[in-house]
Amino acid sequence: MTARTEQLVLGIDTSCDDTGVGLAVLAADGSVRVQANRVWSQTVHANYGGVMPELASREHVERIDAVMNDALKEAGIRVQDLSAVAATSGPGLVGALLVGLMYGKGLAQGLGIPFYATHHLEGHIYAAASETSLQPPYLALVVSGGHTHLFDVPQAGEYVLVGATRDDAAGEAFDKVARLAGLGYPGGPAVSEAAKRGDPKAVPFKVPLLGQKGYEFSFSGLKTAALLAHRAGAKPEDLAASFQAVAVKSLVQTSVRAARDLGRRTLVVSGGVAANTALREAFAATELQVIFPGKGLNTDNGAMIALAGAAAIRAGRAAHGLEDGATAYAPLANSAG
Repeated sequence: MTARTEQLVLGIDTSCDDTGVGLAVLAADGSVRVQANRVWSQTVHANYGGVMPELASREHVERIDAVMNDALKEAGIRVQDLSAVAATSGPGLVGALLVGLMYGKGLAQGLGIPFYATHHLEGHIYAAASETSLQPPYLALVVSGGHTHLFDVPQAGEYVLVGATRDDAAGEAFDKVARLAGLGYPGGPAVSEAAKRGDPKAVPFKVPLLGQKGYEFSFSGLKTAALLAHRAGAKPEDLAASFQAVAVKSLVQTSVRAARDLGRRTLVVSGGVAANTALREAFAATELQVIFPGKGLNTDNGAMIALAGAAAIRAGRAAHGLEDGATAYAPLANSAG
């Protein structure tokens, strides 16, 4: 039985093509830990080379009960032991978001416990809290298939957007390069694996936005250059290695420069692309303290939403009303969370 001094927070994420349910334990001293993290990753989208929104929504409906039960079993608790529920309200695919959001609302209402509508990107940031006591100020780079955002976090719950992609997200570019080179889906792991066998200098890609004064990112031109190189006969493994090297250099150089200019010594790097080995090695070689989420917390998952919910409780934020809706576009910057 869970001690009364601990609060059990359930987190649900169905923002895209992963059905995630996780449990975070908030202790009386303010420390937090992940107690369960179960994710069902949809495979049907591999037939299309990208996520099909309608199919994603249907899969969430079919799987969420089983994923929920698996998470409770992993945590060794009953649903009646829960103290609060958090679910992603946006951004994401609206149909997919609604599945987890309504499931979470119904659960909280039925149990008579607080409900927290949670921002997906805040969840990614708080995923790093599984590895350390995350204390601001710091920078946070969220880099995934749908997002490439660089935030300054001067204090808990305050997010200032200092840079973002002008076009494609980094993970989206990885997917598209993998698809044109015939490397498979999802593209991130496929490109990373192929890059191990390739020459990172074989294709002379240019680092996007080199010399800019701001902290923006751009991957559309790099993606087009990869297409031209592919048509010119570049080997898939060389294409993967060269593309990855330049994409990583862009992410690292821009983030490090922003940290220096803003006087930040700590950088959180989260999102699916944060699992990339080359990216991790490049950040490790910088002078920054770089924090990555723990195993299984880089890609979309429910535990990161539970961690964000626990942070909201710890900060004394009021629970959200059950009227909160799903939002496809939901800026995080300059919000109180």
